[in-house]
Formats: sequence, structure tokens, C-alpha cells
Amino acid sequence: MAIDIIPAIDLRNGKVVRLLRGDYQHQTTYGVDPVDTAKAFADAGCRWLHIVDLDGARDGRAHNLDIIEKIIRSTSMQVEVGGGIRTEEVMEYLLAIGAQRLILGTRAISDRDWFFAMANDARFKHRLVLGLDARDGRVATHGWTAANQNLPSALEVARGVAKWPLAGIIYTDISRDGTLAGPNVGATQAMLQVIKELPIIHSGGIGSLAHIEALKHLNIAGIIVGRAIYEGTLDLKQAVNALAGGK
Repeated sequence: MAIDIIPAIDLRNGKVVRLLRGDYQHQTTYGVDPVDTAKAFADAGCRWLHIVDLDGARDGRAHNLDIIEKIIRSTSMQVEVGGGIRTEEVMEYLLAIGAQRLILGTRAISDRDWFFAMANDARFKHRLVLGLDARDGRVATHGWTAANQNLPSALEVARGVAKWPLAGIIYTDISRDGTLAGPNVGATQAMLQVIKELPIIHSGGIGSLAHIEALKHLNIAGIIVGRAIYEGTLDLKQAVNALAGGK
């Protein structure tokens, strides 16, 4: 099975940005149009697009729905959306405008009963992705602004949902995110050892084609790439081609 390169568009106040290790005080804003950026990703051969509403992730309510809808409607790529998705109404709206997968993090972790009900609801079955964002192995919530020793480990949470009808799990090592320093291959391998039933998507640390190659042998469904594209350290089309033949 070929691994998908999944380019990311992170939105804050309608602009394309990247955070360093999830820190809202360390933001880089890119002077690019979100819609044109999505079209360029499609032209590079990407099949999936990853959109995060950073305002929503932090504040708990969707902020950038208008621009998200424009992006979705402008491209033939399949789109997954995350950030501030904590109500059924927002979930239904995003699916109605064409999102293929919805990424749930904070409420999925904090309200397991609700998340279980949503995962098994006919409207959302096999459309929900659990966003597992970890700092030192423990999950972080509320746009990565909340993490403490009382929260469970990412592996514990993953074990608990392994047999649920989800679309997959996105696993992010926050310490690597936005650094271009390379992926935490060991952490992703540990997740794969625990989860056999659901697709796993790696996120965090990708800065070069060598980093893509380092993950190529793993049984993952996708690799999310953000800052490396915008800063020119990774040629997106080259990365897509590198994985086109599978492992």
C-alpha cells in the first residue's frame, strides 16, 4: 500500500501559518493564498489535504469555516479538517461542504462517551479521525495548550479506541512539530505495535526527503507535511513520487 503525502494548511485569522512545537507565541505567517496553495498541492499529485483551524483548536469553536469551505470547494483532493470540532452541528456542516474526514482531539479525549457515540453514529461512522497529539508521550489538548501528568498516555488512548469504527489516528509528537528536525520514528513504531486495526498517519518533524524515506518502511497510511513545503526544504512533487510505489 502506498503512503500518502498529506500537505497541511494551518489557519489562524484566515492566514496560512505554522507554529513551532504548537506554541502560539512562535508563529510563522506565510504570505500565500490558502486556496491557491491547495490548488498547488493538488497539482503536485497529492490526494489528501490536511486543514487545521488553529483558532478553533485553542478556543473550542470553529473560526475559519468560510475559508475552509472555499478551500474544499476549490480542489479535487480529499480533505480532512481539524481544530475546534466539538459539536455535532459543526461536524455535520463540515461533511456537508465536502470534508471527507473530521479530526477530533480535545473533546474526544475529555469526553470518551460522547466520542464513542459519535464514532458509532451512522452520520459519522468511518469519517472521524482521532488526533493524538503527545508531549513526552502524554496527550495534549485545547490546541496543545493543555498537557499534564493527569492526562493518559497516547498509547493508552489508542488502545482504547483500536476497535472503534474510526477512519484512523493522526499521531503527532509535539516536540518535533514545526522543527524540520526529523520524525520521531520510534514513537510512531510504538503506536503501530499497539494499533493494528486502524490506519495510522504520522505528523511532526518532516523537513526533507530523507525524513520521508525514514518513514517509508513503516506500515502507515500517510505523512503530514507542513513547514518544509512552505520553507522550500522539501519538494512536494518529489516526495509524492518517492512514495508512489509503496514500501
